[in-house]
Amino acid sequence: MCRGLRRVGRTALQTAEKNSHYSESMAEQGHYPEYWEADVVLRDGGTGHLRPVTPGDAQALQEFHMKQSQSSIYLRFFTYKAKLSNKELARFTNVDYRDRVAFVITIGTEIIGIGRYDRLDDPTEAEVAFNIADGHQGRGLGSILLEHLAAAARENGIRRFSAEVLPENRKMIGVFADAGYEVRRHFDDGVIALDFNIDPTDKSRAVMEAREHRAEARSVADLLSPSSVAVIGASREWGSVGYQLLEHIIEGGFTGSVYAVNPEAFELAGMVCHARIADVPEPVQLAIIAVPYDQVLTVAEECARAGVKELLVVSAGFANDGERGLARQRRLVRHARANGMRVVGPASLGLINTRPGVSLNASMAPSMPLRGGLGLFSQSAGIGVLLYAAAQRRSLGLSSTVSAGNRADVSGNDAMQYWEDDTDTRVVGMYLESVGNPRKFSRIARRLATSKPVIVAKSEVTGLKLPPGHAVRTTQAPAGALDAMLRQSGVIRVSTNEQLMDVAQIAVSQPLPAGRSLAVFSNNAALGRVVADAALGLDLELGSLQTDLVLDTGMSVALPLLRAAVTKTLADDAVHAAVVTLLPSPGLTVEKIAQCLQDCAAETGKPVVAAFTGIMDPGSHVEGLLNPESGGGGSEGRQPGLPCFSSPGAAVAALASLIRYTEWSARDHGHFTEPAGADPDGAHAFIAGLVSRVSGDGLTRLTSGETAALLRFYGVELLPSVPFTTADEAVAAADSLGWPVAIKTMDEHLRHRLDLGGVRLNISTPEELRSDIAQMKQALEPYGNFELEVQSMAPSGQGCTVRAIEDPLLGPVLSFGLAGDAVNLLDDWAHGIPPLTDTDVADLVRAPRASGKLFGYQGLPRADVGALEDLISRLALLKDEHPEIALLEINPVLVSTTGVTVLSADIRIGNPQQRTDSARRAMRN
Repeated sequence: MCRGLRRVGRTALQTAEKNSHYSESMAEQGHYPEYWEADVVLRDGGTGHLRPVTPGDAQALQEFHMKQSQSSIYLRFFTYKAKLSNKELARFTNVDYRDRVAFVITIGTEIIGIGRYDRLDDPTEAEVAFNIADGHQGRGLGSILLEHLAAAARENGIRRFSAEVLPENRKMIGVFADAGYEVRRHFDDGVIALDFNIDPTDKSRAVMEAREHRAEARSVADLLSPSSVAVIGASREWGSVGYQLLEHIIEGGFTGSVYAVNPEAFELAGMVCHARIADVPEPVQLAIIAVPYDQVLTVAEECARAGVKELLVVSAGFANDGERGLARQRRLVRHARANGMRVVGPASLGLINTRPGVSLNASMAPSMPLRGGLGLFSQSAGIGVLLYAAAQRRSLGLSSTVSAGNRADVSGNDAMQYWEDDTDTRVVGMYLESVGNPRKFSRIARRLATSKPVIVAKSEVTGLKLPPGHAVRTTQAPAGALDAMLRQSGVIRVSTNEQLMDVAQIAVSQPLPAGRSLAVFSNNAALGRVVADAALGLDLELGSLQTDLVLDTGMSVALPLLRAAVTKTLADDAVHAAVVTLLPSPGLTVEKIAQCLQDCAAETGKPVVAAFTGIMDPGSHVEGLLNPESGGGGSEGRQPGLPCFSSPGAAVAALASLIRYTEWSARDHGHFTEPAGADPDGAHAFIAGLVSRVSGDGLTRLTSGETAALLRFYGVELLPSVPFTTADEAVAAADSLGWPVAIKTMDEHLRHRLDLGGVRLNISTPEELRSDIAQMKQALEPYGNFELEVQSMAPSGQGCTVRAIEDPLLGPVLSFGLAGDAVNLLDDWAHGIPPLTDTDVADLVRAPRASGKLFGYQGLPRADVGALEDLISRLALLKDEHPEIALLEINPVLVSTTGVTVLSADIRIGNPQQRTDSARRAMRN
C-alpha cells in the first residue's frame, strides 16, 4: 500500500470536488471504455474481476477499509482512521475516468484491492496509490492494478506516475521496482518519493508476460493436479456421464480425495454420497459438473459459496441452444471468474494427468492412457475422442490432456503456458476449431516452440473465428494471414488429427533431425524411388538412396545386414535422418525389423522412421510406436519405440515437418528494434487530433498532407505531388518540384495503369507537359472525369506494395508483394503479424514467389533490399503502435539499386478497437 494523494489535495482533487456532480454522472452512465473491465488471473492461479470504481461501491469500500489492520491503514494513509468519512467515500468512488481513475478488484461482491491515479498540475503526470486487502496480499493484485492504471493513463495522455511511500512499506516499493519501469526515488519529508515513465518498455512488457505466464500456468497446474475432486451429478445408472466420470477417477488411481455429490443417492461406488457440495467434509479444489445444462449455473453458484477453486463442466447444451445457451454460458463464466474459479468447458471431454503422484483420469476415456511426453489439447469433444483413440492405437504416451469443449474460459493459450514449464511434456499437440486471441497465441507459441515442438491441427473449413459464446468479432485478415502467424511462431501446422499424430510419434520418440539430408532404404527399387521423389518434392535433400536391401535370406542374415547398412549411412555427418520403407519379406516380422531399426537410431543418435507397405495381416500393428521388449531408444526423456507408418508418404511428410521446425528453432530469430529516427510519441499525439473526426464505425481518409506528416514521424518520406486542374497550374507545380516530372490520375484504380493511360512519365518540358495532359484527358474520357496530379520523377526500380490493416482478431496484419499482376491477379502476397523482428522482415521480403525480381533476376542489377527491409520495419512499427490506423497502403514503392521511393500512400483511420492482446492483463482467451 502507498498513501499517495498528498499533493493531489492541492491540485486535481480540488477540481474533482468542484465537479463531483459531473463525476457521479459519468460513473452512473458508465462513461468508460467497456474493455476497462476485465477478468484477471492472480498469481496463485485464482481469478478476480477488475473494473472501474463507481459511486455504488461506497459501502463495499467502507467494509474493505474496516477489515484492514491498523498497520495497513497507516501505511496507506500515513495515519490511523477506523472508518472513512462520507466525504472520503464520495471522493474515492466518484471519478471522471480521465483526470481521476480508480480500479477495484473483486471476488464475488467483496473488494479485495483498489488502485487509483489523480492527474497533477502537469497534465502528463499523475499520482498513483494502492490498497490491498490483508488477506489477499501476495496474490499479485498491486501489479495487476498498476498495469491497468498505466494503460488507462496512457489513453488519457498521462506519461508519468509518481507516488509517496513510507520506507517500511517494502511490498509496495517492490511493486513499482519490479514492474520493469525505470523508477527514480528520493527521500522527501520522511517518505520515499517515486516517479517513473509509464510508456511500455521491453523490460516492462517482459515482466508483464512473465507474470501472466506464471499465473496462467499455475491455474492450469491446479486443474490438472487437484488435491480433491467432487463429481456433482454422479449417478448409479451404468453408462451415464456421471457414473463413468466417477468410475474413471477411482479406477485411474487418483491420489487425492474423491467425493460423489447427488441429492438422490446415499451411497455411490462404495462411498458416502453427499446431497450438496456444501456437505463435503473438506474444501474441494476441482468440482466436475455433470448435471442437466439448466442446472449448471445453480450448481456453480453453490460451488462458489463452498470455496471450490476450479470447475470442469462436461454438461452440454450451451452453444447449441442458440442465443439462450450462449447467454447462459456467458453468465456461467462471468459468475465463476468473479468468484475466483476457472472453468473448463462446457461440453468438455475432461482432464487427464498421467503423473504418478496425481494419476487423474477425470474424463470420458475408459482407461488411463500410457504415460509419455505428449500433451494434448482439443476443443471439440468428438475430436478429443479421436485424438485419445489415435494415441492409444499408436501406443503414444501422454503427459496430460485438456479438452476445452466450448472453450468458454480455459483455452489453448492457458494450456501452452502450463506445458512450457511442465517437465513431463516434451511435445505439444493441439486441435483448434477457433482461435479467440491469436496475438496472444502467437506470442506464447513462439516462446514455447523454442523449447518444445508445437503441432497444431487447424481446420481449413472453420477458418479463423471465435469460440461459441465469445464477443462477436469477424476477421478481415487476408487469406493466408493465420498460416503466416503460425509459421512466424514456429508452430508445425497440419490439417488433420492423423497428421498431428504422425508428427507427434516421431517427435516424442526420436532425436530431432539436424538437417535436411535424408537417407532412403527399401527392398524394392520402385518403392524407394517414389519415396525419394516425395522427399525431394518436400524440399528435402537426398543424401543416400539404397533400394537393394535383401531381406529374404532369413532373420539371422537379413537383420545384421539391414543394421549395418543403416548405421553405416547414418554415421556420415552429411546424412541427418533415415526412412526405411519395406515390402513384406518371408520370415521377417514387423516387430523384429522395428527392434533392429530402433537399435540403429539409438546407436547413431539420428531419427529413423519405418514404413511397412503392403502388410495384409490384420493382426500386424504398423501404425504408431512399436515398443519391442528390448532395444535402444528412449534416451533423454524420449519414449522408447520406433515410429512406424503404413504410408511412406505420410512418414516423409511428418519427418519433413519436423525438419522445418528444427531449422526454425535453430536459427537466429532476430530482434525487435525501433528504427532510427522513429517518433511514436509524436505520432500518438498527432493521431489523437485526427481520431476526433471519426464518427461511429466509419473510416476517415487522411489528406495527402496528413499522410505525409504521419509517415514522417517514422522516418518515411513520401515523394511530393501536387494536384492541378489546368495546364498552367501543372507547369507551375513542375517548376516547383523540378523537372522531369510524371502526371497521373488520382483515381485509385487507374493511377498505376500505364497501359490504360493513367500515367505519363519522364516529361521534361512545359510544352511536353501540356501535350501529355491533353492526351491523358482524352484517353481517360471513357472512364470518367478524374482529377490529375503532377509528381517528381523517381529513380527507376522494382515496384512493390505494402499494405497493413487492423484486424478485429489478429490485430495488425502487414502484407507485402510486388506491385502489379503479381498481387492483383496471382494474389502473390506474404503476410506478417507485427511486431516483426529484423529476421521476420527479411523472411517477409523473400516470401512472395515473385520476390526473385529483387535479387538480380535475369541479369538485372540487385535491388536495395536493405532499404526495403528498413521501410517495412518502419511501417510495421507504425501499424503496431496505432490500432487507430484501419488501413495503410503504400502503392507503389520503387526499390532501386540505391534506395526506395514511396510514390503513393493511403491511410484511413477509425475508432481503435481494443486488441485481443493488449498492454493490460485480461482473460480474453
